Amino acid sequence: MRLRALAATLSFSVVLLSAPLAHASETAAEHAANVYAAQELASHPIGGNLPDYSLSPADLSRAQHLHTTEITLVAVDTAWSILQLVLLLWLGVVGWMRDVAVRTSPFRWVQGAAFFAIFTVVGLALDLPISLYGHNLALRYGLSVQSWGSWAADQAKSVGLEWIIGTLLIMLLFWVTRKFPRRWWIAFWVVSIPITIFSIFVSPYIGFLYNKYEPLTKNHAQLAQQIKQVVDKGHMDIPLERMYVMQASAKVTTMNADVEGFGSTKRVVVWDTTINKMKPEEVIAVFGHESGHYVLNHIRTGIFRSFAIVFFSLWLMFLMTRWMLARFGATWKIPDQSDWGAVAVLMLSASILNFVLTPLGNTLSRNMEHAADVYGMEAIHGLVPDPQQAMQGAMIDLGKASFDVPNTAHWEEVLLGSHPALGRRAAFAHAYNPWAPGYAPKYFPKQ
Repeated sequence: MRLRALAATLSFSVVLLSAPLAHASETAAEHAANVYAAQELASHPIGGNLPDYSLSPADLSRAQHLHTTEITLVAVDTAWSILQLVLLLWLGVVGWMRDVAVRTSPFRWVQGAAFFAIFTVVGLALDLPISLYGHNLALRYGLSVQSWGSWAADQAKSVGLEWIIGTLLIMLLFWVTRKFPRRWWIAFWVVSIPITIFSIFVSPYIGFLYNKYEPLTKNHAQLAQQIKQVVDKGHMDIPLERMYVMQASAKVTTMNADVEGFGSTKRVVVWDTTINKMKPEEVIAVFGHESGHYVLNHIRTGIFRSFAIVFFSLWLMFLMTRWMLARFGATWKIPDQSDWGAVAVLMLSASILNFVLTPLGNTLSRNMEHAADVYGMEAIHGLVPDPQQAMQGAMIDLGKASFDVPNTAHWEEVLLGSHPALGRRAAFAHAYNPWAPGYAPKYFPKQ
């Protein structure tokens, strides 16, 4: 609830408009590997093992149970995020929040902060059972090692940040609503442009609130040099002093590496779990994938191209909010869009829109992830002995660490997967060989 639906709706635009970048023409080598992967998945039982990614019988059973539980949890969470807003509006709780905020002070800044504080706390309470179950599930399966105290502290930090940022955005929204009652969505879109760029710029600093970092060169100088080779090959302009190890092992057992920030805050982050559990060439493969997002402009170009879809999304939310206020405003005791309670109506519009657009967003996201896999394998060619084996091994290690089912049902991948299924990615990595006779790499000259 709260800002998550609005943020998800607006961030969907980054995926949507950067998608053409992932739709570059399929090369012959890429086509052959895609066909190989599709045939492998189609010829083996759903939920079972694959030749290119398999689990032990005990781990496969655990993975199947976890997968079913997570699918159910996603469905419940999605439905609840919409239903709780409807109930809060219909039962008059939002109107009560508004009345309390208005009685707090005659000053609008105080009213706005008070309203959003109540709204945030109520949302936290309603989401808490699912959040608690999710963390308990991660602990039971060994995906998390974070204590309940540490987890609660992180939740408190998130709520605090959400309240501060949310209050500022709400005050800005209501200011443009009063100035431009019929065109506020255009004005808010205009101011969202620098806000979006700034949020990407400062995002690396937010990470320090939740995790500890140390220079990658401190204990992993050789790995830093290998990653620097990938960085230089992609002309990413990230010096060694902006490469870090995140102490993820204090909280999780899963693995990752990424490129964060924008401009002068751009940096490389590798989780210590990745370094500790993967072979060095597999770590390079994971980073090669992440560097693909940056070099292929999935981040930078996606940010700028997203503004057109943010414009479209805000327009739809404006229409939906206006219709709901006209139809149900009297029942909800929210007379118009200048009422503090209109925030909940806007969030409901965003939640519904996000539900409708998520499958499309996931499809486009998978295209970008696939493109990053292709780029990553080509980027590490010549830097590791066998880029195919390195990428496939990385996919297998990622899957085993998170108990991912090897052969996911296609409908689940299409509707729910922001990434291609790990089984598909492992099979593709095994088969992708653009350096073979008659083929050519997609992003780098053949060596």
